[in-house]
Amino acid sequence: MSEPRTIAPAEGKLGVLTVGLGAVASTLIAGVELTKRGQGSPIGSMTQMGTIRLGKRTEKRTPIVKDFVPLAKPDDIVWGAWDVFPDDAYVAASRAGVLEQGKHIEAISDVLREIRPMKAAFIRKYARNLDGEHIMDTPSRREMLNTIRADINRFRDEKKIDRLVMIWCASTEIYIEPGPQHATVEAFEKAIDANDEMIAPSMLYAYAAILERVPFANGSPNLAVDMPFLRQLATDTNVAISGKDFKTGQTLMKTVLAPMLKARQLGLAGWYSTNILGNRDGEVLDAPENFKTKEESKLGVLEDILDPANNPELYGNVFHKVSINYYPPRGDNKEGWDNIDIFGWMGYPMQIKVDFLCRDSILAAPLALDLILYSDLAQRAGLGGIQEWLSFYYKSPQVAPGLHAEHDLFVQLEKLHNTLRWLMNEDQITHLGREYYDDVD
Repeated sequence: MSEPRTIAPAEGKLGVLTVGLGAVASTLIAGVELTKRGQGSPIGSMTQMGTIRLGKRTEKRTPIVKDFVPLAKPDDIVWGAWDVFPDDAYVAASRAGVLEQGKHIEAISDVLREIRPMKAAFIRKYARNLDGEHIMDTPSRREMLNTIRADINRFRDEKKIDRLVMIWCASTEIYIEPGPQHATVEAFEKAIDANDEMIAPSMLYAYAAILERVPFANGSPNLAVDMPFLRQLATDTNVAISGKDFKTGQTLMKTVLAPMLKARQLGLAGWYSTNILGNRDGEVLDAPENFKTKEESKLGVLEDILDPANNPELYGNVFHKVSINYYPPRGDNKEGWDNIDIFGWMGYPMQIKVDFLCRDSILAAPLALDLILYSDLAQRAGLGGIQEWLSFYYKSPQVAPGLHAEHDLFVQLEKLHNTLRWLMNEDQITHLGREYYDDVD
């Protein structure tokens, strides 16, 4: 990044295609529609409520992000979706039980009832605890891919959409390691035609999005767009991609607390994390093969932040355990417990205990909105390929091959802010601060 970018204006309608119309997507849609009508506040959304410092502290320039960067307006968003259940957004939001029926869902029932999902590309093997029947009538991966592409274009044409973003808000699939099928376009195309089990539905959605020049944001830990050939294809075709896995509850806490330990050079003996939740995501994760995908996304955070190779005395022997338990009575109200065993001066032990009672979709919805608007911004600015500056929003951020992923929440935030400053031809901020104390000619 050397020269500022020319950003195309955010004119016309922005179509948003969500893969999945469950708790996260319906909460996102309802929240945006309530905000449009002045009946809700987009709390948790950086684009809508966050500020950004520009220039020196003495200049006191701190605009709201949406007033600084040419983002699409929520009023311009038009919704579309795929889901394994035929429920419209009104029924989906009601069943999710996240928002109050009378206060929030009924108030926008007219809009929500108009959003009906398209049949999903779904293979039960990848999420066996889901029993939806609203699925494409074909076992062929090639036909699924062609149908997704047709759905994208039909939505674009029927709704008279000017630009599109696709965001994965569906369930976690079973764990898949990148293989030779994912290395090149030729190998992937051959695997599609062979109906290879290494080609999961999320990969078909990601591939379809890139082929149709639609930015793709992956809110799950699925491999999806994080494959060698898709990363390269997105770069070659100048399509913005980002992922993986919305950073909402327990991992959010880790990306705050672990940097504190490292900054203070406090040692870590063990970190035990457990969760209970009762929504559709929890039900899917109750299958061990699906939990494995989530576990891989969560476990890498501490090691990447603490860097045990360079801090062996403090972090070279950490016991890190993560578990997720499906508990239907909680619904979308997730509870995460962390027991953190640390040690300090002369090796004396201490403990930190965290009990985070959170609402999964309430935390995820504003992240999804920001990713939609920033993905569209990146596309209009010609920033194709991996959007590492959006790492702030993900548990397992995508980075270029061979690069260390940055997990420190505050470093991620500064990376995001500096990217916005660069896009708008403002000075990047280092926080050195010597300019306030050194004599300046």
